[in-house]
Amino acid sequence: MKIIVQKFGGTSVQNKETREMAFQHIKRAVSDGYKVVVVVSAIGRIGDPYATDTLLELIGAKKTKLSNREQDMLLSVGETISCAVFTNMLKEAGVQAEGFSGGQAGIHTTSDYLNAKILEVNTERMMLSLEQHDVLVVAGFQGIDEQNDVTTLGRGGSDTSAAALGVALNAHYVDIFTDVDGMMTADPRIVSNARSLRQVSYSEVSNMAYQGAKVIHPRAVEIAMTAKIPMRIRSTYLDGEGTLVAASLNDAGHFDIKERLVTGIAHVTDLVQVSVQTDEQKTQELAFRILADAGISLDFINISADHIVFTIPEEKKDIVEKLLKAQDFMVMSKMECAKVSIVGAGITGVPGVTAKIVRALAKKNIQILQSADSHTTIWVLVSEADLIEAVNALHDTFCLDFE
Repeated sequence: MKIIVQKFGGTSVQNKETREMAFQHIKRAVSDGYKVVVVVSAIGRIGDPYATDTLLELIGAKKTKLSNREQDMLLSVGETISCAVFTNMLKEAGVQAEGFSGGQAGIHTTSDYLNAKILEVNTERMMLSLEQHDVLVVAGFQGIDEQNDVTTLGRGGSDTSAAALGVALNAHYVDIFTDVDGMMTADPRIVSNARSLRQVSYSEVSNMAYQGAKVIHPRAVEIAMTAKIPMRIRSTYLDGEGTLVAASLNDAGHFDIKERLVTGIAHVTDLVQVSVQTDEQKTQELAFRILADAGISLDFINISADHIVFTIPEEKKDIVEKLLKAQDFMVMSKMECAKVSIVGAGITGVPGVTAKIVRALAKKNIQILQSADSHTTIWVLVSEADLIEAVNALHDTFCLDFE
């Protein structure tokens, strides 16, 4: 039995026309001899009746009185509705199809409501169904815990559902359908000559996703990577195969993914750079402990002898300043910052990459507010006003518009 998993996001199932486009991809896969497991997200985006954010508004969003467990009862409904609608469409078209909730599909999770982790996928029921049906439709983003309570998997949860099912079913591919034609070298909304990447390694696409590229959730990539299940990031609206995500291997004539010096440029906006003065009384350990106890996650951390610098999302600015100033720390905040990430599995050990970055930004008179690096990523913090020019300059410097 050849199995392929195809995940369709909210924009791919938002109306009859887009669902018909999704159906054509399923139809081709069935014609090619595959049994297809379809994972669907909730219909549309905020404002659409059954989108996740719209459902949250029904209970007052962050002001809700519901427990996390009770919120999951509501939030799972969007995918359940989408599953029923999509399954009905397939049956009307004469396809042998059957629909499943996450729990019915055997997805068992922790009880961390709103952000549950998958513990196992029991495929017994699905495999029996696949003997009788060509297509199974599974509600993404959800599972059940040991009390049989419904759980949701957090943002990007449908991607995670698809990857976990792909691994459990030993699928040939996991296809992630979205509204762009694969992973791109930069956000095409700000880089006009950004291009789709034909092939990337798991580590490259995971790093791009963690640094702001939103076409796939990094947790899904990590799940697929553990079992080396190939993934494809594809457009619902086009016939192409998009971007292949696979291991960097070719001993057995399989995938030969060349890891590049630089794969692409990702970015995150709406950040605040916070600088905190420290001394013997107001120690760095105390500052970090205050914020950790408040559950505030910090990014882009630099530690010097007499101060610490880090970034936070803009919505955390007031609480961070309040907590630190209550302990008499001197705090300075710079608003409207953006983190630009230069991602490439080939960066490790290559001299001169940082010099190129600094030179490219200096030519445009763009100030680097902060920097950091790892084996595969170099980060720079810039003013949000300089973001578009910075990303374009780096995209040109590393010749990312050419294969």
